[in-house]
Amino acid sequence: MKLLVVSGGRHPYEETTPILKQMLINAGHEVEVTDESSILSRPDELHLFDVLVFNTLRIEDKVLKEDEQMGMKDFISGGKGFVCIHISGCIPDEWTEYRQITGGGWVMDTSYHPPFGNVTVNIEDNLHPGVEGVSDFSTNDELYMGMEYSDDNHVFITADSVEGHYLWRGESMFMSGGTFPLGWTRNYGEGRVFVTLLGHNGLSFKNTEFQRIILNGVQWAAS
Repeated sequence: MKLLVVSGGRHPYEETTPILKQMLINAGHEVEVTDESSILSRPDELHLFDVLVFNTLRIEDKVLKEDEQMGMKDFISGGKGFVCIHISGCIPDEWTEYRQITGGGWVMDTSYHPPFGNVTVNIEDNLHPGVEGVSDFSTNDELYMGMEYSDDNHVFITADSVEGHYLWRGESMFMSGGTFPLGWTRNYGEGRVFVTLLGHNGLSFKNTEFQRIILNGVQWAAS
């Protein structure tokens, strides 16, 4: 398959994107990586790809322009695949409609997480193609909370957290316990959308189970 990876923004993409690219190439895919989003506004170029992969934080100076938003919407709704990793699903104030594509994501000034550390990932739906060949596993990552979600998301991985006070942006903050989604799929028009909240940094991306989930997601989104 031919994959377009959009990277860049305020996250350690200098660590994660090279790992992502090599992982996809090793799986036999043709991969193009760019930090520039302008290709999304050029349908003749964009539609040469089978799947769009976001490993990027598109807010502030990197928020998608209106023609890029429309190009992305047309690409996915027309039947192409979209894989959205970690904070790539962040819903910018300038494009709240993005939530309709992703089914939810990080909301600036509202979402939060306990400190980066060991997370036990639970397989919620072991028949889901996204977790084919994957069992419950532990990884070093962030467990996102205070997110926006759509009720029609098909959640396939989760993690549990115990309530308590955790350090958040230099201050102690009470965080509720419970079970939190870490990955889901949905449709947008004729296209398939695959979202995982895992994948903060290079250590997270080196986890073999995480890599298998991403590769499964690319395959599922393109089918």
